[in-house]
Amino acid sequence: MAGGRFDPYAILSALEREYVTYVLIGGLARVLRGSDELTHGLDLTPKLQPETLRRLETALQSIGARPERGGELSLESHDFTAEPVLALTSDHGEIKVVPTPAGTRGYEDLHRAASREYLGNRLRAEVSSPGDLVRMLWVLGRDVDARRIETMQRVVELDRGLGLEL
Repeated sequence: MAGGRFDPYAILSALEREYVTYVLIGGLARVLRGSDELTHGLDLTPKLQPETLRRLETALQSIGARPERGGELSLESHDFTAEPVLALTSDHGEIKVVPTPAGTRGYEDLHRAASREYLGNRLRAEVSSPGDLVRMLWVLGRDVDARRIETMQRVVELDRGLGLEL
C-alpha cells in the first residue's frame, strides 16, 4: 500500500477536528453497512462549499495527504470535471475525494438518506445508505462489483424488514 497502513480512525479524526461536512462512500461505507469485503482506503463525498473544501484541505494536509499522481494538494485548483476522483495517499492510507459519485448528484443527494454512525473512539461519520451504495456500484457496471452489489442488496432488504426469517 503506497499510503502506509490503513488507519481510518486517524483520517476520520482529522476530518472531525476540522468540522468537515462529508458522506462516506465506497468500500469503508459498505463495510460499515454490513459488507464482508476488505478495504485499504476511505472514499468521501464532501459538501461543495468553499469553507468545507478549505477545511477538508486543512484536514488532509494534517495527515500528510498528497495526490497519487504527484504535485501539491489543492482542492480549490483541482478540476473535478476533468478528473472526477482525486486519489490521494496519506500517512494513514488511501483517500479518494469524489464530489459527484457515479449515479448520484453529489453530497446533497447522498445526505438525504445517509445516517450518522458511531464508529468508536468518540467518532461519528455520516455514512451513505445501503441503497445509495448499491446505486453507485450498479452505475459503475464493473464485473468485479457483482458480489458487492448482491451483498448490499441483501442489506437493503434487511433494512426494509424483508428477509427477517434469518
